[in-house]
Amino acid sequence: MDMAYNNEDFSRLEINLNGCLENYKYFRSKLEDTTKLLVLVKANAYGHGAVEFASMMESAGADYLAVAYPVEGLELRQAGIKSPIMVLTAGTDFFEEIIDYALEPGIPNLSALKALCEVLRERKLTDFPVHIKLDTGMHRLGFMTEEMEELAAFLKECKEVKVKSIYSHLAAADDSSHDEFTLGQIGLFKANADKLSETLGYKPLYHILNSAGIERFPQYQFDMVRLGIGIYGVSALADVKLSPVASFKCKILQIKTLQPGDGTIGYGRHGKISPQGTVIATIPVGYADGLDRHLSRGAASFSLNGHRVPTIGNICMDMTMLDITGVDANVGDTVTIFGADPTVTELASILGTIPYEILTSVPRRIERVIIK
Repeated sequence: MDMAYNNEDFSRLEINLNGCLENYKYFRSKLEDTTKLLVLVKANAYGHGAVEFASMMESAGADYLAVAYPVEGLELRQAGIKSPIMVLTAGTDFFEEIIDYALEPGIPNLSALKALCEVLRERKLTDFPVHIKLDTGMHRLGFMTEEMEELAAFLKECKEVKVKSIYSHLAAADDSSHDEFTLGQIGLFKANADKLSETLGYKPLYHILNSAGIERFPQYQFDMVRLGIGIYGVSALADVKLSPVASFKCKILQIKTLQPGDGTIGYGRHGKISPQGTVIATIPVGYADGLDRHLSRGAASFSLNGHRVPTIGNICMDMTMLDITGVDANVGDTVTIFGADPTVTELASILGTIPYEILTSVPRRIERVIIK
């Protein structure tokens, strides 16, 4: 059945191309001309739309893209993305697809490496690019120092793979109170990567810096850096204001003027009408759209026609009510959930979380629209 509206009429996540490119240039300026730049587009590009964002980064000149899982890499290849794509969490079950779609797996342990080599031998392939993950203190995935000797011996004899890069992940690069630990991670990474390179007889790319690391420890950029949350507009430095890339917007569905005798607003009757009356606007965004219920009952306010308007009552699955008393507004006017005002960092602070969670919580049913 044809419908007279599309999803964009109700709610949308606007992706600011110019803001994205400004952030890219800012981080690129921290690097030597020879340093490669990898951009993370995992988790649907941190909620921004993986295919759209990967295409923008490919055009901007990113040397590498990275995803978390093979299925994310397949989506990009099927959409026509040609850049090298690293799979950070390749697992052990999808090597056939990784090979078929020219993805490059991150290898965190010997069992995964052996499983990949077995598939490559069956297909009579050699020098397949892999990325070796070292555990330098994050203690999530990666080879520990005591495993390096066995890893090196295996790689020296294995002709099926060629190590494209050696990498690790910083646990607290954004927190100056942990700088001694961070520098220890970097030192351990360099020592173990050098030993592995010596055994291999060639030097792969080295990379350990994330977005915060690029800003705070650019002297350890090595051969490549990994740009994640920074490209999306969140800096590790208090005095740096990056361009917000995503703006979550929707349009008012209905406006009501309520009097004290009209009762309450929303589920659980938590929305109270003031003695002078309350004007509410209902918007088509709820917790199924990533709007956390803890932002209910006035905990957060959004932008409407130059004013901040608080939530009233409980956020519903697909709708939220706002107290717009005293604000000149009409049905169809735009409400900004986050963007320049309020920022995603502000909402994260209210919720006691991080901007990553806010951004990645916006589901795919919300249309991504690129704004130039």
